[in-house]
Amino acid sequence: MSSTNLTPREIVSQLDKYIIGQHDAKRAVAVALRNRWRRQNVSEELREEIAPKNIIMIGPTGVGKTEIARRLAKLDKSPFLKIEASKFTEVGYVGRDVESMVRDLVELAINMAKSEEQENVKAKAMEIAEERILDLLLPLKSRDQKQTENTESEGTLLEMPEGDVAVQEDTRHNETREKLRRLFRSGKLDERIVEIEVVDNPTSPMIEIFSTSGVEDMGMNIKDMLGNIFPQKKKERKIKVSEAVNILADEEAQRLVDMEKVTRAAIEKVEQSGIIFLDEIDKIVGGDSSHGPDVSREGVQRDLLPIVEGSNVNTKYGMVKTDHILFIAAGAFTISKPSDLIPELQGRFPIRVELDSLEKEDFIRILTEPHNALVKQYVEMMATEDIDLMLQDDAIEEIAEVAALVNGKMENIGARRLYTVMEILLEEISFDAPDIAVAEKKINIDADYVRDKLKDVVEDEDLSRYVL
Repeated sequence: MSSTNLTPREIVSQLDKYIIGQHDAKRAVAVALRNRWRRQNVSEELREEIAPKNIIMIGPTGVGKTEIARRLAKLDKSPFLKIEASKFTEVGYVGRDVESMVRDLVELAINMAKSEEQENVKAKAMEIAEERILDLLLPLKSRDQKQTENTESEGTLLEMPEGDVAVQEDTRHNETREKLRRLFRSGKLDERIVEIEVVDNPTSPMIEIFSTSGVEDMGMNIKDMLGNIFPQKKKERKIKVSEAVNILADEEAQRLVDMEKVTRAAIEKVEQSGIIFLDEIDKIVGGDSSHGPDVSREGVQRDLLPIVEGSNVNTKYGMVKTDHILFIAAGAFTISKPSDLIPELQGRFPIRVELDSLEKEDFIRILTEPHNALVKQYVEMMATEDIDLMLQDDAIEEIAEVAALVNGKMENIGARRLYTVMEILLEEISFDAPDIAVAEKKINIDADYVRDKLKDVVEDEDLSRYVL
């Protein structure tokens, strides 16, 4: 199983399509990803000795820390889990223990591997579903039915030997079936109603388990135990052929998937390519005793240490080694510093990169340059209502100016401020879009329009605290 063989420069180039700036952070994750490929191409003996170089990203919220990690995982098709470190508690306290993140990552990998395998068997599943649809449209007659019909009929059938009658009946049935197959494939049977048996899946009561690792392991198996005690109920449904074939194909794909193969592939993927993004790691740094006892914070760090160093974690799919999972930690570190982490944990995050705060010029680029740029998103959404939305350059510059200004006055939430600004700016247009007359479908937004719409919330600081 190999990681992407993109060069670090190519990885950075791919990340540039979605994330503006933060060149140092992109370089760091690009090297980390390339090192995976390098490790898989050295001798097997040395391969196990090469540990991933984990990364700490330092920077305020909304500057792209999570997006860099998520896009990196998507680029490599790696199992990716984002988790807030502040959710964990030391073993012995009520809450989640650190091993649960590895189990969550395995579940994600199982779903990824299962989806891939279902895609591989999709053609075969569709073939079987087609045969089942034809069986519903043209049921195969039982031997007793055939004998009854032959006895009641007059003429040549009574004079023919029984074997010849059976052959003739089968021939007619096959010919009719092939005619139906041609009609089905041409879509002429899509509106025909058939009755199929589907799983009746009512909402089951949720069982919440507050756990240390031992109890959580037990909790993971409760669903399986209940599934065996209470088997799935089925019910008859009358639906169109076009819907039935998809339901039956999904059902057959589930049956065709080799779950043992899926589990092996998923665990290998986690062990060799998994990425865990530990957000808010600065929240588990102690140091300010005025906020109460922080024994749990340091305890969480000590619990994290063996996972990051490399250990075996028990999951319901078997033991999973964490030796080569890439950990990317992130935090604002406004009232603490990475050096406040316990020394052992610091040593397991050798790469530290600081991300820059975003300014007006960055906001202008974020609004327009990425493949998923915010302006492009709104233009395309309005196009679904046949509205030709145009944001002039001076309007985009004014939006960026407002976002930077509000971030400076209040909490700096980085690029996320652009979402609130854009929503307020386009709220009226979004609401009225379906009812706008054809003659008014072309809408141009300039700087004056932006200033007029945002004037009140920008000037009134109290209002902007609630709205922006």
